Amino acid sequence: MAMTGTILLNETYKRFILLWSYKFNVLTEMFMIGFLFIGISFFISGGKPDPELMASALLGYLIWFFAVSAISDMSWGIREETQTGTLEQMCMSPLPSGLLQAGRSVSSLIWSSTMVILVGGILMILLGVRIPVRLSALPVFALTLAGLYGFAFILGGATLLFKQVQPLANLLQNMLLFLNGSFLTVEQMPSWLETVARTLPTTQGIVVLRRVVLEGASLAAVWQDGSLVWLTAHAAAYLLVGWFVFLWCEQEARRRGVLGQY
Repeated sequence: MAMTGTILLNETYKRFILLWSYKFNVLTEMFMIGFLFIGISFFISGGKPDPELMASALLGYLIWFFAVSAISDMSWGIREETQTGTLEQMCMSPLPSGLLQAGRSVSSLIWSSTMVILVGGILMILLGVRIPVRLSALPVFALTLAGLYGFAFILGGATLLFKQVQPLANLLQNMLLFLNGSFLTVEQMPSWLETVARTLPTTQGIVVLRRVVLEGASLAAVWQDGSLVWLTAHAAAYLLVGWFVFLWCEQEARRRGVLGQY
């Protein structure tokens, strides 16, 4: 247990060093995220955004940013380890490589949370948008992240096998942005597209978060109406499937002898 904690802590610390070494990229990304939200919001609203509607959109948009961070960190992180020749050394650890990736995810989550607070705070000030802070939203947020990182583990497994998956990662990021209900609620979509949207890892989390954060619904209320129940099952399914897919892809990469090749 002590070894597990030490290795996870070291992996997290290593990731922080890498992120801090490229601060210019981080600042550029923060500007891009803020500019993209303002551009899409003004385009959709015809230049006259409604603060109430923008609060709903901003909440979903910030969850999408966590998705971008999780997907990018998993795909680019593994690709980077492969290019630098350190992936095989990492896989020689006595711990499963999935746990080491979990350590990377912890550092990515902390970093993403910091950026979301900064970017979200600046956008709320500039646009006059208010998103209440409610402790009851924390369990919903945690479940949303659980499903999201399970989804990212699937992409990480694909990176182990196929190496170049950036076009797929970009496709998934764009799908999540426009189909997760941030700017257009899933109820307004065609029935077939709504079905697709509800299978994505962030959609149900955004639906429940809006109920809890913006409408002030209690956890008991969203549990009774089934929305929180569906989110829990959805997150658990993604997390379990993602974990097993990642482990299977790692074993398959070892069998093919392509684990450390690029």
